Amino acid sequence: MDIDGTRAGRRRNIGRSIDGIQPSGRRVSQVKRAARPAASPAAKPAAGAARATRAANQPSGHKQFPLPRYYAPEHSGKIVKKKRKRLSKWGVAIRAMAVVLVLVLGTGGFLSWKAYSKLHKVFRGTTTVAALASKPVTPDLLKGEGDGRVNILLLGIGGPGHDGPDLTDTIVVLSVDPVNNTATMLSVPRDLWVQQPINYFGSQQKINAAYESGKYHYLGKLDSSSANANAVQAGFSNIDQVIKTVLGINVDYHMLVNFQAFRQAVDAVGGITVNVPTPLVDPTMAWENKWNPVLAPAGVQQMGGVEALLYARSRETTSDFARGQRQRQILVALKDKVLTAGTLSNPAKIDELMNAFGDNVYSDMSTQGATRLYSIIKKVSDNQIASAGLTDPPHVLVTTDHVGTTSVDRPVAGFNNYTDIQAYVRSQMPDGYIVKEHAPIAVLGTTSAKATATATLLKSYGYNVTSTGVAAQTVTSPELIDLSHGKDPFTLHYLETRYGVTPLTSLPSGISPAAGAKFVVVSNT
Repeated sequence: MDIDGTRAGRRRNIGRSIDGIQPSGRRVSQVKRAARPAASPAAKPAAGAARATRAANQPSGHKQFPLPRYYAPEHSGKIVKKKRKRLSKWGVAIRAMAVVLVLVLGTGGFLSWKAYSKLHKVFRGTTTVAALASKPVTPDLLKGEGDGRVNILLLGIGGPGHDGPDLTDTIVVLSVDPVNNTATMLSVPRDLWVQQPINYFGSQQKINAAYESGKYHYLGKLDSSSANANAVQAGFSNIDQVIKTVLGINVDYHMLVNFQAFRQAVDAVGGITVNVPTPLVDPTMAWENKWNPVLAPAGVQQMGGVEALLYARSRETTSDFARGQRQRQILVALKDKVLTAGTLSNPAKIDELMNAFGDNVYSDMSTQGATRLYSIIKKVSDNQIASAGLTDPPHVLVTTDHVGTTSVDRPVAGFNNYTDIQAYVRSQMPDGYIVKEHAPIAVLGTTSAKATATATLLKSYGYNVTSTGVAAQTVTSPELIDLSHGKDPFTLHYLETRYGVTPLTSLPSGISPAAGAKFVVVSNT
């Protein structure tokens, strides 16, 4: 199944075959394309023009980077048992958020028997991270900067009965700050070309193949079901390593959702309200929209499950990056609708949502963690939900390129260079405790350049660096001076952990920071 509605099968999802042989030595055959209704004659020229426009608009100066030769993976015909009308795989962000917001109501006893059974089909974890503890968190429970947030990786798949059933064609990090009641949604382009920790389909692949590579490697075969919990966790572990490499953050929990829940969820709450900034026109999907190429006119409008699905899927006349922005927009719209009194007080709607999610969602979050997260998200208003992407101006950190004949995404800095991406992600997801304490920090270095470099790094983690300067004495190792008198314990703990030193409690000779500093960092690098 092809998420964008223009080509069926895996070819568009993870790239076409490139001349060469996999490390295993076998050549991989073409995957048969699924049949779909013929597009109208008017649609074909428009689709071709759109592709030509994208090619013409490709940024200049792109280089062809020498990479290992690559074949798209072969999928067993047994997985695609029956060709169906093609639907989107993307809707995980919406589905996952709705799971957290709605299914956890069952823990309060509402529709108790059904809620209990559905909850335990979805939330299969047994542990809760420190940041979600209901009791006050002490600094010693948090290892380093970022542990004060809860990062949930939302993965959207097609599921059994669809081509590429385990390709994660939606990858969204939902990062929640339980200290300040804020959240950030970050879309990761599915076509990002990355090094794969497990070489099942190739040592380098698009990121959307990472989950299935880990899962199939564990099973030793292709299997589109999620019945084997250990195999699912192996898939999670593999994509976690890629996310850590690319974004520089740890993943605490996962939500894996197949596409069916999305349409059911939107319809169950009576549709969502979406403000479309500009008309979305896509002739290649007109056949799914009663032969109307206008998928969404501009302006505020109501969308049912089908309309929302089309709005979120389309990318032929825009881009995968623009689609990520629309996905995040719809996520917020569904959150608002789910939290309305009409939804939460209606047993029939909650029952519909439970039915939609119970068999189509898998999470390693515990019911305790989900309940705690729900209590936090209820307090997060729309203007406290930051929407971030790796191609959102002015932070354009990812661009398109090619590996052979395959269109891929890569960092602007070059393949496998994630320094700029990680710095941006840190700025969008600062640790909640650091933000709350906002302790003034003075940074001194043996040279002005060293002080500036250290200050820039600390600022990227959210620290409040108020001054820099040159130390009057040379230090052979970093020094930390604590002048906070115990009022900023989390900042102290994080700085201790970062520099691996025992802090001084008074200023040594030759160290004169600007007035008002609660901490002084003396850097030697």
